[in-house]
Amino acid sequence: MERFVDVPGGRLFAVEEGVGPPLILIHAAIVDHTSWDPMVPALISAGYRVIRYDLRGFGASTTDDVEYSDRADLRAVMDAFGVRRAAIVGNSKGGHIGLDMAIESPDRVVAVVPVGAGPGGFDGGATPQERAIFEEGERVESADPRDPDAIADLMVRIWVDGPGQPATRVPSQIREAVRRLARPLFVPGHVAGRGIPMIPPANDRLGDLRCPVLAVAGALDLSLFAEALKRLETAAPNARTAMWPDVAHMVGMEQPEPLAALVMDFLAPFRPWD
Repeated sequence: MERFVDVPGGRLFAVEEGVGPPLILIHAAIVDHTSWDPMVPALISAGYRVIRYDLRGFGASTTDDVEYSDRADLRAVMDAFGVRRAAIVGNSKGGHIGLDMAIESPDRVVAVVPVGAGPGGFDGGATPQERAIFEEGERVESADPRDPDAIADLMVRIWVDGPGQPATRVPSQIREAVRRLARPLFVPGHVAGRGIPMIPPANDRLGDLRCPVLAVAGALDLSLFAEALKRLETAAPNARTAMWPDVAHMVGMEQPEPLAALVMDFLAPFRPWD
């Protein structure tokens, strides 16, 4: 089922598929809900009710230039589908939102699987190579006029290929899918709204993160995500981690079947819920 969920100053496009315990998939900040397409069939077959939505300003979701809370938006999506509690799998920004939600609204979250994500407020540092990439990104994004194609190409190099990795490492259809989804985010006039961060940030409140957490990162991703795994494993009471070789940031697109299997194995002991 597809529907729009009204939120203050915006509308969120959401998709629900399958029957069973609710599992919410939240996408990264360069794609939309379709980035989870390769994983969804396995999750539905395993008996999960899979809910995905586009964050404000992504995909089919819209927003005015207003301040908003990603946690409140997530609660609105859950309420619209009659979901009391859900497990959350989030890639990058989606994982950040999932961790925030588990701290701010612990009664709504069964478990969180952040993928290529760290807690809000965490600074894992950067290698010299990564700092050079960030500087290049600042130059491209601050150009006047901005070139959406150049920015999208850089996003693919960083987040799909992985820093310093060849453009041939990932199948071309994945690279082109991310480029197509990322480009509209950087066109002139694109409205994204202004997210309200959780205060204090999650990094300062990891002792309050009581639900089970399985944090996943790719060894070819930015180094800060490996550091984020260490931070979560040592500071969150019920967290464990998995570092995957030969994959970068978009794990669910690169290795959907293994990630789906890992998620299902992790969540199995908590079924049923909601």
